[in-house]
Amino acid sequence: MKKITLIIVCMALIWSCKQEQKTVEKKTVVEKQIKTYPETVSKIFDAHGGIDAWNTLKGMYFEIEKPSGNDIYNVSLKDRKSLITMPHHKIGYDGENVWLQNMDTTQYKGNARFYYNLMFYFYAMPYVLGDDGINYSEAPSITVNNKEYPGILISYNDGVGESSEDEYILYYDKDTYRMSWLGYTVTFFSKEKSKKFNLIKYDQWETLEGVELPTVIQWHQFAEGVVGDKRNDVKFVNAKLSRQSLDETMFRVPDSTMIIQ
Repeated sequence: MKKITLIIVCMALIWSCKQEQKTVEKKTVVEKQIKTYPETVSKIFDAHGGIDAWNTLKGMYFEIEKPSGNDIYNVSLKDRKSLITMPHHKIGYDGENVWLQNMDTTQYKGNARFYYNLMFYFYAMPYVLGDDGINYSEAPSITVNNKEYPGILISYNDGVGESSEDEYILYYDKDTYRMSWLGYTVTFFSKEKSKKFNLIKYDQWETLEGVELPTVIQWHQFAEGVVGDKRNDVKFVNAKLSRQSLDETMFRVPDSTMIIQ
């Protein structure tokens, strides 16, 4: 009887140890999934609704206002699959291929691979600066109308995105930590680092599903750290965010459609 009791006790101890090990392993996995950011970057996210709120979202819809007809965007936020519907063309990304479909005889004059996520990236600021593979460092500030805006330089690990040589500088209001300006380089065509930064002003926002997204962004002249006059602007309208996944079929490559290499 004592022998049977001892066996039962040993089995109970073994089971208890295994359960404890599983609990520790589960906690370790959860801890590895928690991403941390520099304090200033976290404060910028928080000033616009918070990165946690952004991470609950799965789908995005918005339109870019144009006189000839709006460009309509659908984006799957978790895998960045996208569909852009324009008056004469469709550009899509199915997670592997960028494709272009002409809706009539009008030829697309741009570069679809360069364009397919360009405006989404500008629109989804500052949250896309929380993506994996990003490095943060301090950048020189800019001064506009006698107000100084500190800068955070964003660079990418090799192989991240279409142009890992791209760099961004997020300029923020040091009193409110709200994003105010965005400097960016274009290296898609040269595949080399660039010292020439373009500059966009961010000062008009709307709140959707707990996060702030811009309604208007303005390009400004920018040379040697000096901010000049407005060049042009882009207006975003009819935006919607969803916590539900989008219909995957919209991103599939249609028959007889050009794959962009």
